[in-house]
Amino acid sequence: MMNIVMKKERTEKGMNLLEVREKRITIEVGMRGITSGVLVSPMEKHKRVAVIVAHGAGNDMNTPLITSFSRGLAASGFLVLRFNFLYTERGRKAPDKQEILGQTWESAFRFARDEFGSTVDTWIAAGKSMGGRVASQMVADNLLPVHGLVFLGYPLHPASDHEKLRDAHLYRITQSMLFFAGTRDPLCNMEKFNEVLSRLQAPRELFVIDGGDHSFHVPKSTGLTEQEIYGQIIRVTNEWLLRIFA
Repeated sequence: MMNIVMKKERTEKGMNLLEVREKRITIEVGMRGITSGVLVSPMEKHKRVAVIVAHGAGNDMNTPLITSFSRGLAASGFLVLRFNFLYTERGRKAPDKQEILGQTWESAFRFARDEFGSTVDTWIAAGKSMGGRVASQMVADNLLPVHGLVFLGYPLHPASDHEKLRDAHLYRITQSMLFFAGTRDPLCNMEKFNEVLSRLQAPRELFVIDGGDHSFHVPKSTGLTEQEIYGQIIRVTNEWLLRIFA
C-alpha cells in the first residue's frame, strides 16, 4: 500500500492536457424517474478507460471538486460521466434510500456503457464520500461490473462515533482501489482507516492530503489553494489509472 502526503505543486506541471467537451444528458432510473448527467470527453482521441463519478450526500454533480475532477481526467484523455442522484435532481436534501442510490448508480453505468460502447475496455467507479461508498457496496455484491474504484474521501464512520465503522463490505472487494483522505476528516480517523486498509485483500493505495478535511479544504497556512489540491488529486488519479489499467 502506498501512502503519500500531497505537497504544493502546479496543476499543469508535466501534464499534456487536452481540450475537452461537455454534453448534458438524461439518465432513466427504471420506474423511479429521470436524472441528469454530464459526459466529459477529450476533443482528441481518448484512452480506452472510462470513469463514472458520483457526488456526496451534501452536494451534487456540479460541486467544484466533482467538476474539476471530471474535467481534469477528460483533459488527460479519459472518458468521464458525472451524474446526480435522484434526490439532488429533485432538489431534496435528504439522500435516497440505499436501494434507490444503487439503482441510480447502475443506471449511470448502463448509460455510459451504451454511450461509449466498444471504445472502452476498462470501467472505473469514482465517488465523493457517499457516492464512493455506495459504489463499493455494489461492487462487493457483484452489482457493478467495474475494474477499479476511486474514493474522494471515504466516510469510514459517523463524526460522532469512531467505532461504528462502515468497512465490512470492503474486505470482499478484489478490484484495485485508490483512496484520498484528509488528516482532518471527521468522518475518517486516519489511525482506524490505516488499520482497515491493512486488512483489505484487494490492491489499494492511499494518498493523504495533509490538513485536509472531508472536502479536502486545508488551512490557509499550508499555502495551497483549492485548485492546487484538486490538481494534485487529478494528477495522482491519472498516474494511477495509467499505471494500473492503461
